[in-house]
This record gives sequence, C-alpha cells and structure tokens, in this order.
Amino acid sequence: MLKEALFYKLIKGKLLRCSLCPRFCLIAEGKRGNCGVRENKDGKLYSLVYGKPLSLNLDPIEKKPLYHFLPSEKTLSFGTAGCNLHCMYCQNYEISQCSPEKLPSTFMTPEEIVRACKEEKSRIISYTYTEPTVFYEYMLDTSKLAKKDEIKNVIVSNGFINQKPLKKLNAIDAANIDFKGSREFYKKVAGAFIEPVQETLISLKKRNCWLEITNLVVPTLNDSEKDIRWLVDWIYENLGENVPLHFSAFWPTYKMRNIPSTSIEALKNARKIAMKRLNYVYTGNFPDKDGSTTFCPKCKKALIRREGFNVIQNKIVNGKCSCGEKIPGVWK
Repeated sequence: MLKEALFYKLIKGKLLRCSLCPRFCLIAEGKRGNCGVRENKDGKLYSLVYGKPLSLNLDPIEKKPLYHFLPSEKTLSFGTAGCNLHCMYCQNYEISQCSPEKLPSTFMTPEEIVRACKEEKSRIISYTYTEPTVFYEYMLDTSKLAKKDEIKNVIVSNGFINQKPLKKLNAIDAANIDFKGSREFYKKVAGAFIEPVQETLISLKKRNCWLEITNLVVPTLNDSEKDIRWLVDWIYENLGENVPLHFSAFWPTYKMRNIPSTSIEALKNARKIAMKRLNYVYTGNFPDKDGSTTFCPKCKKALIRREGFNVIQNKIVNGKCSCGEKIPGVWK
C-alpha cells in the first residue's frame, strides 16, 4: 500500500521538496529522499513503508529506555525500514540503512496494530527500532487511533524532525530522544547537525509529553569529561534537572568496528559527572546496581530497583517518596 506523504511541495514541474525533516530533500521524479523510504512518483511524494512493520514485539517499557513512565508495563513495539540519519555505529543498520523492498514485512493497518496491542493486554504502543520520523504517516494514524482507545503512545527517536510535523504528533505521551553529543560529533559520526535535535528536546519538554534522553558513550569520540560536562550542562540549562538521562555502552559495529566497546568504568564516570547537576542519571547495557536504580534526590532512598529490564522494587506511592518529595514521571 502506497500512502501519500505529508509535508512536501512541488518546486518546478515534477520536482518536489520534502519538509518532514531538516534535510529538506529535493527529490526528482522517480527518486527517493535521503531516508530511502519516501519516493517521488509522478510529482507526488509517497511513503513506501506505510503499513509495513518489520517486527512486532511486546517489550518492557524499561527497554526503550523509559524509567519514569509506567514502570513494569509492557509495550507493543514496531518499526519499519529506513532512517534519516546514517550513524557510523548504528546497531540496527541492517534495517535502518536498507531499502524497504529488500526486507520482509507483514502488512498491518493502524487499526490492526491497535487491535494487536489490545489483544496483548498492553496499554502502550512504541514507535521504535528504526527512526519513527521516516514512517511518520503510519505513526500519526496509529497514534490517533490508539489515543481514542486510551492507549499511550511512545516514540524512541533521534529527534531529527522539523517542528511543524512534530507539533502535529499531539497524541504522543512519552519520548526517549537520542542526544548524541556535540555539534562536531553529529557532523562526523551521524552526518547531520545538532540544532534540530535541540529544538525537538525543548519542544517536547514544553508540551504534555514525558521526556527522557539517551546518550551512547563512544570511546575517543564523545566520552571525555569535557564532552560529558557539555552534554549535562546543556540539558540542565535548557531542560532542567529532572529529565532522566541514560548513558549506554557502545559496541563495535557497522562502520565503527575498530573502536573498542565502552567500559563500565566510563559509564560510571559519566554518571558521576552528570549527577552533580541532574537528579536522575542511569547507566545501561551493563549490570550496575546504582546505575539502574531510581533514588530520591532529597533523602537518597532507593525507590525503584531494577535488574536488567525488570523492576524488582517500586516504593513510589502517588508519585512521591515516603519523605514527601515528588518524583517526576508518569506513574499510573
């Protein structure tokens, strides 16, 4: 099924410009945009991945990762082919950097996605695995239907999207945005630029959408104390001290197999630096008791303990610690 895309306009003849993401691709007739999944057919732009999820899985919400959003809940998760970034370390490059016709998919309408979510007795749908921006129309239609059935919607995204389409995604309840690093890091490793991601983070924080951030710590590229301090300072100054930050470990893959994996010491050090300004900082991809625990910033009590993606203890009651401190998040 081909779905006409949103956010484009004709420039001249059958030449058109896509305005979904900050690349503003000029696309000639018969050609595709940078993402590889939006094609100009006779002067109209079409999504090639509408209704074509590559996989449909029931995941713990902690896997997204979201630690302050409905702990222990399961979320129906899916994604399609394509991405509008081309990170040299992409862990899902087999599907994000591949054309959709080369990958097996099962056709599912937004109605069928919502029905599957209810059949799994889940109350959350997550748009994830690849970049949900490139399957925007599919996500938009599904999220609207889910909202009508009181199902929550979550995006796991690189945040590289223009503001107009982002604002139209008003059924999104929570987001984890990958904030990769400095301006130079985006240019060198992701082939992109940082400003639209920063705009996305600020925009999501201002609206009724729960926000968490992930930073992949890559040895020699964004793991220095200076890099971590810059990241933390930007979050603190623009988003505040209560947005949860997840540091995760890099593993050699795709075009960056010559760089060593991130050590647990590097993750712990990043968390130590971040905790000086931010209240909720976590480490991932490694067993780290403190790094997976939610502590009260006031009395320092351990409130939520996790083992992997499993919550083994949750002492938050009515959104508060027993000392009375309010813990930001969506708890019920």
